[in-house]
Amino acid sequence: MTYFLRLVRKLIIFTLLLCTVVVLAILYYMEYELPDIDALNTVQLQVPLQIYTSDGKLIATFGERRRIPVPYDQIPKPLIQAVLATEDQRYFQHKGVDIAGLGRATVQLIVTGKKLQGGSTITMQVARSFYLSRNKTFSRKLREILLAIKIEHHLKKEKILELYLNKIFFGNRAYGVEAAAEIYYGKHLNELTIDQYAMLAGIPKAPSTLNPLANADAAKKRRDHVLARMHELGYIDDATYSNAINAPLNASYHDLQTEVKAPYAAELVREQLQQMYGDSIYTDGFKVYATIDSRLQEEANKAVHDNLLAYDQRHGYRGPSGNLGIPSLDNMENWEQALSKIPVINGLEPAAVVEMTEKTMTVLRANGDLKIIPWTGLTWARKQINADYLGPLPKRADQIVKLGDIVRIQATPQGYQLAQLPKAEAGLVALDPQNGAILAMVGGFDYQNSKFNRITHAQRQPGSSFKPFVYSAALDKGFTLATVINDAPIVVEQMDDTLWRPQNDTKKFYGPTRLRTAIIESRNLVSIRLLALLGLPYTVDYLKRFGFVPSQLPPGLSLVLGTALVTPLQMAQAYAVFANNGFKVVPYAIGSIRSSQDQLIYQARPLVACDTTCSNEVAAAPRVISEQNAFLINSSLHDVIERGTAKLAKNLGRKDLAGKTGTTNNQVDAWFAGYDSNIVAVSWMGFDFNQSLHEHGAKAALPMWMQFIQAALKGKPDHAFVQPPGIVSMRIDPLTGKRTSANDPAAMFEFFMAQYTPDKESSASSETTDTADASSDEDSQQKKEESLY
Repeated sequence: MTYFLRLVRKLIIFTLLLCTVVVLAILYYMEYELPDIDALNTVQLQVPLQIYTSDGKLIATFGERRRIPVPYDQIPKPLIQAVLATEDQRYFQHKGVDIAGLGRATVQLIVTGKKLQGGSTITMQVARSFYLSRNKTFSRKLREILLAIKIEHHLKKEKILELYLNKIFFGNRAYGVEAAAEIYYGKHLNELTIDQYAMLAGIPKAPSTLNPLANADAAKKRRDHVLARMHELGYIDDATYSNAINAPLNASYHDLQTEVKAPYAAELVREQLQQMYGDSIYTDGFKVYATIDSRLQEEANKAVHDNLLAYDQRHGYRGPSGNLGIPSLDNMENWEQALSKIPVINGLEPAAVVEMTEKTMTVLRANGDLKIIPWTGLTWARKQINADYLGPLPKRADQIVKLGDIVRIQATPQGYQLAQLPKAEAGLVALDPQNGAILAMVGGFDYQNSKFNRITHAQRQPGSSFKPFVYSAALDKGFTLATVINDAPIVVEQMDDTLWRPQNDTKKFYGPTRLRTAIIESRNLVSIRLLALLGLPYTVDYLKRFGFVPSQLPPGLSLVLGTALVTPLQMAQAYAVFANNGFKVVPYAIGSIRSSQDQLIYQARPLVACDTTCSNEVAAAPRVISEQNAFLINSSLHDVIERGTAKLAKNLGRKDLAGKTGTTNNQVDAWFAGYDSNIVAVSWMGFDFNQSLHEHGAKAALPMWMQFIQAALKGKPDHAFVQPPGIVSMRIDPLTGKRTSANDPAAMFEFFMAQYTPDKESSASSETTDTADASSDEDSQQKKEESLY
C-alpha cells in the first residue's frame, strides 16, 4: 500500500513536471517561434491605388483587390451583430479559442473520421488569414490556436474584429466590408439596411458560391440563416426580422463609386505613378491627389459631350444600329434583355421603337420603361446621304425610324431625344498657365468606348492655331504688328518638283496687309511670306522656346500654316507662354501622394511663372520670350476674338480673352486655343482616321471652348492684359504701317516695342517693305523662297 502511494505520488509529480515543461515549451514557442503579433497594429493591407481631384473627390481606383479599410468605430453595429451571430457568437467572452466550439469539432471528427474546420473563432481566422496557409492539418490547427491566444493577449477585441472585417474576401474582387457594400449595393457601409448587413455577413463562408451575383437562391438562404440567428440572439425584434426576411434581393454589381468623371486624367496619373514606383502602386494604398479641379473637369466633360453631339446632329442621322422585328407584348421581355446587353455610352442609352404617331415615337428602354420622344427631339434627324449631303427635313416620324429599330436616346432638360453615337472625336484640356497644372482633361467622347487619349497622344496638325508662334519669332527679330506684307499669289517649287500654290481660306487676295490684320484674319499668304523672310533655321530654333521639338516641324514654308504634328497638350503648354507673359511652364498632373497611413511621400514642385516675385520656396520657370513680345501677341489674339475669326466668342462679354482658331487642310482638324491670365484651354475636334469634318475651327471647336471657358470663369472678374514697360502706342497710317500725325483722319493706334517703333525702323522691317513692293512679281518671289530648301 505504501509502495502504491509512493508510485501515485511520483506519477503526480511527474505529470506536474511534464505539464510544466509542456506549458513552458508552449510559452517559449508562442513567444519566440510564432510570428510577432505586434506587427498587426501597423499591418499594411493590400489596398488599391486611389486617385482624387485636387479638391479631394475620387476619380478612379486601380488594383486587383477592391478594399477600403474602415476603423472599428465606423463599422455599423448591426453588421457586427450579424457577423458575430453567424461566425462567433461568444467572441467577446472567449480568449481567442472557443472551447465549446472546439469540442463540437472534435465530436464531429470522432463521428465522421474527417478533419473538419469547425470551431474556428474570429481570432483564429485572423491568425490564419495573416500568418498561415489554408491547408487543413492538425499542426496548422495547433499553430492557429496558439496564435489566436497570442493575438488576444496583445490586441484588443475591437482591433481584432477591425482586422477581420477589413481583411476577409467577399467575392467579385471585394475585400473588406466597405468595398463589399459598394460592390454589391453601390452604397457606403453606413447606408445599408438590416437585410443587406445579413447578406454581407453570410458571404465569407463561401464567397464564390454564396454571393448574390453568383447564386441568388443560395445567397438568400444564407442571408435568411443569418437573420434567424440575429433574431434568436435578440439582436433584432420580430418586426425587424419579418421585414428583413421578406426583403427582396436587390444586389447588383457596382464598380467602386467615383465622384468625378475623369478617366483620361486618371490613366495619365496611373502611367506616371507606375514609372515612379512600379507595380506596388496597386497594393500599397497610395492616395494620389491630381491637379484636376473637379468643377472644371465636369464642365469640360459637358462641353465635349454637348458639342460633339451637336456637330454629329448637324451632319445628319445615319440610321438605327439594328432592328428587333415587330413589337408585341409577348416579346417585350426578350427585347429588354437584348437592350440590356448594349452598353450605355456617355449618357446615350439603347432603346427600341415600339410605337409611332405622325410626330412622336415611343421607345422601350432596357429597364422596361417606355418613353415618348416628342417631335422636338426628332426634327434634327435629316438622313445622312453621304459625308457631303443630307436629305430633306423630316416631316413625319416614320421618315426617320421604323418599328423595332434599335436607336440611341439621351435625356435633356427638355425631355428625351433621339441621338446616335458620334463618329468624330473631340478633346479638351485646360492648364494653369502660372505653373502648368492640368486643371481638366477630356481625351475623347467616352473612355470605355475608346481609351486612346487624344490630348496626350494624338499627333495632329494644328492649322492656323500654330501661326502666333511664328509671329512671335518675327516680333523678336524686329518686325512689328504694323509691318506690311503683300497678300498676293505665290508659287513654290517643292522637293518633288511639284508646284505648291497656297491660298487664303477665302480664295481671295488682299494686297498689302499689316501683321496684326494677318493674325486677326488668319491670312495664309502673308504668313508664308513672313516665314520666308525669317528663314526656317531661325524659326525652327525659336519654336523650341514653346516646347516644340524640331523633329515635329516640317522643313518647309507650310510650317506656318500648321502642318507640324503636335498634341493638344503641347499646344496648351505653348499658349501658356503667352498667357503668363513669357515663361515656359511644364504641364503636370500629380499634385501630391500620401501613403496608406496618410503620410506625405511626394509633393509636386512645379516651375512657376515669375521673375523677381518668386520666393525661395518655388522654382522659377525660364523666361523664353520677353514680356513685351507676349503683350503684342496677346493684343493681337484678343482682337481675333473681338473682330476676327473667333468673334463668336465676343458673345461671352469678357475683355480679357485671347485665342486663335485652327483648321487644317480639307478641314480634317478643328482647333481653338484660348486663354486669359489664369487659365489656358485648347479644344480639338476631328476623326481618328483622316476624314474631313466639313467645318472650320470657328464652328466645330470654338463653341466647345466657349461653353467650357464661360463656366470656368463664371463669377470671376476680367483681368485684362496689362501693358508692360517697354511698350509704346503710336499713331500709324493703316495702309502703310508708317507713323503718321494726329491730323491724319485715317490714323489709328498701334502698339510697338520701344526699340522697334516706326521711326526706329529695323533692317528687317525695311527689307519687308521692299519685299512687299516687289512681291507682285511671282517668279521673283518663287526664286526667293526656293532658296530656303
